[in-house]
Order: sequence, then C-alpha cells, then structure tokens
Amino acid sequence: MYPAELVQPMREELTSIGFDELADAPAVSLALSKSGTTLVVVNSVCGCAAANARPGVRLSLTNDKQPDQLTTVFAGVDREATDAARAEMVPFPPSSPSIALFKDGGLVHMLERHHIEGRSAELIAENLIEAYNTHC
Repeated sequence: MYPAELVQPMREELTSIGFDELADAPAVSLALSKSGTTLVVVNSVCGCAAANARPGVRLSLTNDKQPDQLTTVFAGVDREATDAARAEMVPFPPSSPSIALFKDGGLVHMLERHHIEGRSAELIAENLIEAYNTHC
C-alpha cells in the first residue's frame, strides 16, 4: 500500500476531470451494471501512468463521443476495487496502468500496460478515441 499523501495528486489528475473513484467491489459492480459505456482506468504510481496513461486519457476526452461514465481504481491502494475491476477484464491479465471500456457491462476495448508503456499520450488518446467512436 502506498501512503495516501503520495497518491492523492495522482488520483486528482483523474478526479479533477470528472472521474469517479471506485473504492470497493460493490462500487465497481454498481458502475458496471449501468447501461451505456463506462471507462475504467486502473491508475498507478508508475512512470508510464504519469507520462502516458493519465495524459492520454485526458486528451481522449476532447473527442465529441465519450463514455457515459468515467471511473477509476488505484492499483496498490484500492485493492478490493482493483481486484473487482480486473475480474471484469478477463481474459486480460492484471496490469497497471490499464484502461478498459465497457458497454452495457461487457468489456469492448482494453489497453494493457504493454499498450501504454513506451507510447505517447497522443497515441493512447487516438486509440481510445477510436474506441469511443465505435462504441459510445
């Protein structure tokens, strides 16, 4: 577990732009039970989350089509919520950071760490925008 004061600025990079933090398994279940599209960002303290994932997600939200719900869990901090979210991302193995798009509760698009690490925020945004335009 990471100290709360360490991860707070990383949380706020997403919550300040409208993401809801999911703190436990029931919150994840409730979010994914809603109709429409839900983006789930598995946030992380790693460098690729800071340099690539969070900035890419922010850039993607400049698109006209966007997910109905924006949610996040924090790996290494919100263990129960992260485990519950990852269970819905099967068959993909757990990775952080990662970004998943769900439609009506079903997984329709996934970016694993290896899709994020070493790629620019702009490329991540383009990938997500394509998914939004297809599914949202």
